[in-house]
Amino acid sequence: MREWRMGAVLHNYQQVLSLIFAVHEINKNPRLLPNVTLGFHIYDNLFDAKSTYETILDLLFSKQMNAINNYDMNKDVLSVIGGFSVEDAYQMATILDQYKIPQLTYGAYDTTLNSKAHFPSLYRMAPSETIQPIGIVQILLHFEWTWIGIIVSDDDDGEGFVQILTPLLTQNSICVALLLKIEKVELAYGGKPTTQMSRIDAALESEVSVFIVSGSYHSLWDLKLRLRVRKFFETVDFRKVWITTARWDFTKEISAFRGFDDTFNGTLYFSVETDPVPGFENFLKNLKLDESVMPFLCLFWQYAFSCSLSRGKFSRCKYDRRCKGKEKLERLPTYMFDMDITSKSYAVYNAVYAIAHALHAIDVSSQMLMMDRGKFKHLNLQPWQVNSLLKNIHFNNGAGQEVLIENGEVSAGYDIINWVLFQNQSFLKLQVGKISASHNFTLRDDIIRWNSKLKQIPPQAKCVESCPLGYRKMDQAGKQACCYDCAPCPEDMISNETDAINCAKCPEEQYPNADKNECIYKVKTFLTYEEPLGIVLIFIALSFAVVTGMVIYTFMKNWNTPIVKANNQNITIILLISILLCFLSCLLFIGKPGKVTCLLRQTAFGIVFSVAVSSVLAKTIIVILAFLATKPGNTMRKWLGQKVANAVVLSCSLIQVGICTAWLSVSPPFPDHDTHSLSRYVIVECNEGSITMFYCVLGYLGFLAIISFTVAFLARKLPDSFNEAKFITFSMLVFCSVWVSFIPGYLSTKGKYIVAVEVFAILASSTGLLACIFFPKCYIIVLRPDLNSRKQLTGKGN
Repeated sequence: MREWRMGAVLHNYQQVLSLIFAVHEINKNPRLLPNVTLGFHIYDNLFDAKSTYETILDLLFSKQMNAINNYDMNKDVLSVIGGFSVEDAYQMATILDQYKIPQLTYGAYDTTLNSKAHFPSLYRMAPSETIQPIGIVQILLHFEWTWIGIIVSDDDDGEGFVQILTPLLTQNSICVALLLKIEKVELAYGGKPTTQMSRIDAALESEVSVFIVSGSYHSLWDLKLRLRVRKFFETVDFRKVWITTARWDFTKEISAFRGFDDTFNGTLYFSVETDPVPGFENFLKNLKLDESVMPFLCLFWQYAFSCSLSRGKFSRCKYDRRCKGKEKLERLPTYMFDMDITSKSYAVYNAVYAIAHALHAIDVSSQMLMMDRGKFKHLNLQPWQVNSLLKNIHFNNGAGQEVLIENGEVSAGYDIINWVLFQNQSFLKLQVGKISASHNFTLRDDIIRWNSKLKQIPPQAKCVESCPLGYRKMDQAGKQACCYDCAPCPEDMISNETDAINCAKCPEEQYPNADKNECIYKVKTFLTYEEPLGIVLIFIALSFAVVTGMVIYTFMKNWNTPIVKANNQNITIILLISILLCFLSCLLFIGKPGKVTCLLRQTAFGIVFSVAVSSVLAKTIIVILAFLATKPGNTMRKWLGQKVANAVVLSCSLIQVGICTAWLSVSPPFPDHDTHSLSRYVIVECNEGSITMFYCVLGYLGFLAIISFTVAFLARKLPDSFNEAKFITFSMLVFCSVWVSFIPGYLSTKGKYIVAVEVFAILASSTGLLACIFFPKCYIIVLRPDLNSRKQLTGKGN
């Protein structure tokens, strides 16, 4: 144990060497403290609270008597750099703060040390503790690690770290699978070691693959010892990722324990932001074991180089080889002594410069510095003067690097170091990221060297498998938010990221694909001239238009025949032309809707059909008037003229024209895109504008049709050899049946098929009028001309 402990603290000697280097550098700088020579005392507390108090008292008081009040205070002590651990910092601050002597700590990260109310003379050369948890959370988010374990020391520092970290984890939906607090080694071995070891074993054997560790070299001793034992007996093969805070000096683990390379290889370590110091490496290379450093370096030198000093009072190690005093630090392996300045050594270096610049400020501003053989006269300079300047000070250190202390705390960030350990106890420190004092975070995961034993690189750290694209997370009752089920997105929604919290709707012009992980643009659809349905409807419309034209030609050719002259020739031609226009109006419904076609579609159809139905009504009225006129003494003969028929057609048609004009004036139809009716298509259609006006047009047509049907039905049995009311009755029955069935078909159909339904209704109703009214007449005109005579028409042919 003594060998391990000594090996673990070899690196601490660099911190004091950085103090010596900084003091020498300042003393050689004529511009900083001219004619002043800084001195220093070095004390070791031996990791013991009692020794800490003794060394502080020895530093402050040059003479101690039996009576506690009989002592002389050392007036040369203007500041103290110390307090590597939180406990040390507290113990020192308890005494130093009484005399307002500034204390600059360089390794204590406990947030309670920020309390200026308790320790107004305490200054931290380590940056804010809150920066590390923020950086840890950023690493977890970067790798999408949401199921992690936390191991901390069971003390105020560990509790403070957990209190800062836990809310940040919760805010970012990261769950803590387990929290392990480890007692210090003294408590563990004096208390319940079996219980603590079993808790450590349970944590190490858990499924958690990412651990956040915060604690000092001594507070986590049981964790390191258990890892060592289990690795030695090879009881478990650890595949863990370790994220450690700056409190755990990782270099000590390499020098204290051999073989930790397998377990901790690839660790991500937060190190206080450090800049290179020119000249420091040369200072270490040229360091010689002379009388000035012999009391301090004797033990270190003997342990590091495995030799014994020849001088008796310094020779405390029994090695066969004698130290020559020419040993070089650069020849030591890195795990024993690092030639690059460490973060804590850099903090000590800056602390010395902070004190020097505070003294320089006093000298410049007040000229209160008086020299007496290289010492400050105690009457002219007091520690509280230095204390007041250190609260907020801004300077450049000896390397020209900017240092800022605000509210008693250095403003700096943390480097993220990736430790790569090798079998020969050498190691490589890769800086893979950084978090600044302003919380700016960067991480280069492409250069991280992971532990080769990990099953997956980078590893997964989740309670459950990620929800794939097209699914969303669904909480499980009674479990943490990180343990969830995956539910598929609804039909009209997608998720294009893993572990989506909610599914999202596609834009109106897009729709989800089959996997519900991507939005696809909807296809624009309308009834085209090229598709089979459009071709069929066009063919039917044109065919019946041609047939209607042939009927018109036939009637015009036989204009003066009795059957054509019966029931008003002009009304007959108007009816045929309106039926022809009805067939041709179907062409307005096919093709891409435009502004003009949308305006003409329904209005042209409504007006033309109104003329047709009005003509049918006029023909029916003429039939009735003609029958009544044949009765002796009846005065209806005078109404048989053209004026009555024209008045009926014109008045009924003008009403529809008025409705259509009002429609176009108030809310006319316009081209529109329907993105809701069909999930995968954008329907290019004519928006009716005012649906009320559209139904008014249809309602008025229905009203005329019902009147025509009723009048024709009542006149169907009038005695005559050619009573046209029978055919009109049947034609209007067909007409009404078509348009009654059109309404539910129109309301239940979507897309281009709505247009097809309306075109079919126009074709069917027009065909009904043409066939029922005119085909019987054409049959007589073309095939039975013998029946087309006045005698046959009046019934006097027999």
